Amino acid sequence: MKAIEKMMRKMEPDHHGKWAKFHPVWDGFFTFLFTPGETTNKGAHIRDGIDLKRTMFMVIVALLPCLLFGIYNTGHWHYVAEKGDLNLPYWDMFGDKVIYGLIKVLPLVIVSYAVGLGVEFVFCIKNQHAIQEGYLVTGMLIPLIVPADVPLWMVAIAVVFAVVLAKEVFGGTGMNVVNVALTARAFLFFSYPTMMSGDKIWMSGLQNVASTPDGFSGATPLGELASMATNEPVHASIDAFQAKWTLMDSMIGSIPGSVGETSFIAIMIGAAFLLYTGIASWKVMFSFFAGGLAIGYLLNGVAVNPYLELDPIHHLMLGGFAFGAVFMVTDPVTAAQTSSGKYIYGFLAGAMAIVIRVLNPAFPEGVMMAILLLNVLAPLIDHYVIQSNIKRRMKRLKTVAQ
Repeated sequence: MKAIEKMMRKMEPDHHGKWAKFHPVWDGFFTFLFTPGETTNKGAHIRDGIDLKRTMFMVIVALLPCLLFGIYNTGHWHYVAEKGDLNLPYWDMFGDKVIYGLIKVLPLVIVSYAVGLGVEFVFCIKNQHAIQEGYLVTGMLIPLIVPADVPLWMVAIAVVFAVVLAKEVFGGTGMNVVNVALTARAFLFFSYPTMMSGDKIWMSGLQNVASTPDGFSGATPLGELASMATNEPVHASIDAFQAKWTLMDSMIGSIPGSVGETSFIAIMIGAAFLLYTGIASWKVMFSFFAGGLAIGYLLNGVAVNPYLELDPIHHLMLGGFAFGAVFMVTDPVTAAQTSSGKYIYGFLAGAMAIVIRVLNPAFPEGVMMAILLLNVLAPLIDHYVIQSNIKRRMKRLKTVAQ
């Protein structure tokens, strides 16, 4: 590393030379690899070995189990679609499934980072500020929340839209109002709905299969659940659904869905890492699950269709609920900032996600809409929490004065 550091220091553009405008780009790469040398050595400053780049790096490490499992799961459902066999043993053809998954998923990651960091570099050169690290995590999140077959050019457009309109126009990292990765997904969902919803996109390559056996469907478990709230249900009862898609399937993640959202176990490994390192807020994460559970049990009590009878625990392990709870709603920039506000924010987001999911068949996955909505409401939640604290203290002062 000493040799690399020495080489990079030789490449540092002079602040007054002709390459001065590229200094933010050099600084971005250098500080990603090495801790900046410009640190205080005395005075009342808080010193820590971690900075924003190291924080972002830890989130990326937490995402790796989801990425690795998503690569394998993508390969599995491709061969299910190709053979037209829903009963294909999950761990058979391991090597073939990994290779196919790599071919489909890695280009999504590369395009996401190349386009997103390209936009970041353009803004930092134009505005002459240091490179902002926020996209290190966003660049990994976006490939994990889309179907594996989404065209790369759509991903590129969505990344540009999200980085420019959801972040840079507000001032860059730390100033955005809504989650940047979810903004990219919302852009894809509303701009190219046929590539983000339906029965043909969740098993890679299914759209190219000439014909499939009768009864074969590429729908996700959430898609089949949504049909149970309509006049054309895929399953006659919730028991029939749970016989096909078991709770254990959802825990392992051996179900079709977005690349990195299917495995509850992989997501929980990431959650444990984030909580152990203190990166994520346990208050937001816990209250998000609590909100989903509470509304799930409430809907069980008033079940007017088979969908509402689904076990609330099963709800939490389907779709992007767990992924949203760990990696999206905990975004420290867009979440509520006050301690009480974090509980309210997380609870409402989790409850809203289930409500949207079960009451609106047009949105089988409600997590994206719920988190974006609560992102907008987070400042309002903090405002009322602070006002409540002020009123309580004023009342206490009046009591003491009397």
